[in-house]
Amino acid sequence: MIDFSKFLKENLNGIFTTVENGKPKSRAFQFLFSDGKKVYFCTENNKAVYKQIKENPNVSFCTHKTDFSYVLSISGKATFVNDINLKTRALNEYPMLKEIFKTSDNPVFELFYVDVEEVDTFDFVNGSKKEKI
Repeated sequence: MIDFSKFLKENLNGIFTTVENGKPKSRAFQFLFSDGKKVYFCTENNKAVYKQIKENPNVSFCTHKTDFSYVLSISGKATFVNDINLKTRALNEYPMLKEIFKTSDNPVFELFYVDVEEVDTFDFVNGSKKEKI
């Protein structure tokens, strides 16, 4: 099995894709942490991405090494969680989030995870690989 968690920790920033009106919608996003197959992110409940996930939880996140020598994409269903301990962890691990949300009980602060179903990778030596999780 591909160790996607380790790669995500080393490459936090990527492109997060949702579905809006039946079409893909992508934006820059940051990985927070993972727990097994659950890969965590956050957003605000007043943003389009929140509404898109609520309407269609099928999402993907793609990131890569700075030299593009290795690319990893995870896909799965997103689920919002209101776990104050996980929100506190996110704020403690990412001071920028603490500046934005201030407290873990901020009413616009939404934490969610992607239950990884598929991992796609690419590198110049091995080409493309796809693994169902």
